[in-house]
This record gives sequence, C-alpha cells and structure tokens, in this order.
Amino acid sequence: MCLLLACGCAKKDTTFLISKGAIGALKNTNNASQLDSIFAADSVVKRSSKEDIVYTGGDSFLIYEKGGKHLFTATPSSKDTLKLIETIRIIDSRYKTDKGLGLESTFKDIRDNYTISGIQNSINSVVVFVNEIDAFITIDKKELPANLRYDSNIKIEAVQIPDTAKFKYFMLGW
Repeated sequence: MCLLLACGCAKKDTTFLISKGAIGALKNTNNASQLDSIFAADSVVKRSSKEDIVYTGGDSFLIYEKGGKHLFTATPSSKDTLKLIETIRIIDSRYKTDKGLGLESTFKDIRDNYTISGIQNSINSVVVFVNEIDAFITIDKKELPANLRYDSNIKIEAVQIPDTAKFKYFMLGW
C-alpha cells in the first residue's frame, strides 16, 4: 500500500519541459536577477550586448549545465525596469514540450500537435508562431521548395512547408 502511495505522489521531472510560460524551472514571471538562484547548480554567464556580433538590444544570459553543456540563452526585456526574461533560445535538444516538440523536431511535429498562429516570411527563413506554447520556430528556406526560397514578399502557408523541414532555431517569447 505504501508503495502505491509513493508512486502516486511522485512528481514528474520538469527539468527539460517546455510549457506555456515556462522552460524547466524558469517562468515568464522571472527576471534576470533571479537566474543565479534558479540555476544555482548550473552556470549563468552574462554576455554584454557589446560582446555580441549581432546587437540584440540588451544583455543576454547563457545558461550552462554543470559540466559545461549550453542549455539555452535567455534575453531580458530592454524596455522594462524589472528586466523580465523576454526571449529564450533553446540550445539543448533535451528540452521538449509534453507533446515531444523540441529542437530536433520537424514541421510535421508542429502541424500534428499544435495550432499554427502565424507564419512570417523573411529573406533567408520562415518563422512559425505557436502561441499555445509561446514559441516561434525558425526554418531555413533551404528546407522549402525552390519556388518559395527567393521571394520574401510572398505569403507562405503551412501546407507549403514540407513535413520534413527541420528547425534552425527554437525560441520562446514571453
């Protein structure tokens, strides 16, 4: 009987879970000053925007697992004084949603499990928005049919993106 109670009360490990408003222990209500305490067992490295090759509009924080593996990069808002985390770039493929969507997923995984909120066409990529998990996924245009690769003004629909299209970037935006 005790064994059944112990199994029923066991918490699910959410260390690498992506959900609406959260990635692992980090929530959309956390600010940059809390990163050191949230990831006390890991390493938090502050990178100044001056060190960035591409200006991001502010500082970012690289979160490394104990042992040196880069987990993700968090960028706080440069607009508010609280410095709430605004964007997350997922680096480690162990981060996944409860439906299995992660960095190594394909467009089919999005289409089969989520509602696509929008698709934005840019010069070298398309960005797929999935509001139900606060995600925006970048797919390189090299993954698209040739007739969609060279015109950043045409509207790209979900049915035009191949199921096998791989993710270039998996980002969360709060």
